[in-house]
Amino acid sequence: MAEAVVTMDGWCKLHDTRTFDWPTWKLTSEEERNAAIQEFQELMKKWDAVEADKAGSQSVYKVIGNKADLLFIFLRPTMDELEEIKRDINRSRLGDFLIPSHSYVSIVEMTMHNPMEEGKDRELSPQVEARLKPILPKWEYACFYPMNRRREQHANWFEISKAERTRLLYEHGMTGRKYAGKVKEIISGSIGLDEWEWCVTLFAHDPLQFKKIVYEMRFDEVTTKYGEFGDFIIGAYLPNEDFAAYFSL
Repeated sequence: MAEAVVTMDGWCKLHDTRTFDWPTWKLTSEEERNAAIQEFQELMKKWDAVEADKAGSQSVYKVIGNKADLLFIFLRPTMDELEEIKRDINRSRLGDFLIPSHSYVSIVEMTMHNPMEEGKDRELSPQVEARLKPILPKWEYACFYPMNRRREQHANWFEISKAERTRLLYEHGMTGRKYAGKVKEIISGSIGLDEWEWCVTLFAHDPLQFKKIVYEMRFDEVTTKYGEFGDFIIGAYLPNEDFAAYFSL
């Protein structure tokens, strides 16, 4: 039996996509629309205070394409906090127009493929702490997709040795390093939590970099043999100061 990998786990992560009910919004009075937006902005201030205290993070994106209208990404220490956020959105006045489209639940993780340096505790490393409890970069674009490792007869990720998995992922990581400064990523595990096994969230100033990095990584051995991918969702960052303007008629 192949040896399981030990993970270091951080914040819980929720991708929440919403379709906006524009037809009903257009029939709502300007006074009611303004009140709904102002109420939601107060909710966003509450979230921002959490991020300022480094007790979580969040961002909102305008989804490009017709899979949804808005993508919310939330990071919090517990699942209960994510559920509370979802409930706060749903019971807000603006929430009446934010129709759930899709959601994905996971936990930020790092795999312990590489042995720890002697005398060092990786859990105390500031670099590890920043990766497990990240503040979402407020870059112009975000891309999210779920993924699995294959379990086919001649390509079963969970049957190969830990050493071989480490080698393959190291080579994969070297491809990613070429995009340092152009793409940031957050990897989270969703085994036992959602439909797929992992989820990848990428951030970039130029969306072309998503195409480039994903395409190049398709040629890495770990992907060609063992990678399976779900739907991709891409969004443009919606800063708080532009939030009200997004809903203007």
